[in-house]
Amino acid sequence: MAQVLQLTFANIAGSTMTININDPKPNLTEAEVNAAMQTIIEQAVFSKDGFLFNVKKSARIVERNVTAIELIS
Repeated sequence: MAQVLQLTFANIAGSTMTININDPKPNLTEAEVNAAMQTIIEQAVFSKDGFLFNVKKSARIVERNVTAIELIS
């Protein structure tokens, strides 16, 4: 089952941005995720229309289970 860590940030203009990280390390803690998001904010590298994404909005791990369906020709 594939996992993706999604980190969502917001800016003062109301825009949001999500960073997707494939195969995050197992057993991530809230503290680790919060610290990583804070580091991203402090680096001030992401912006839109001049507004920095400097608010932690959400974080979640999404699990994907893909089942192939055989096609009949």
